[in-house]
Amino acid sequence: MKLISVKIPEVLVEGLDELVRARMYQSRSAAIRGAVRDLLRKELWEASQI
Repeated sequence: MKLISVKIPEVLVEGLDELVRARMYQSRSAAIRGAVRDLLRKELWEASQI
């Protein structure tokens, strides 16, 4: 995997931490990877439908 640095507003970090505490994700990184993966699937799929 490649390491990237991203600045995220505190309120979003708090939301990520809630997801980790609820054991929905193993870590903040896992939650962010899932969100990025979902975004790419949606955007790439929609783009290919045009």
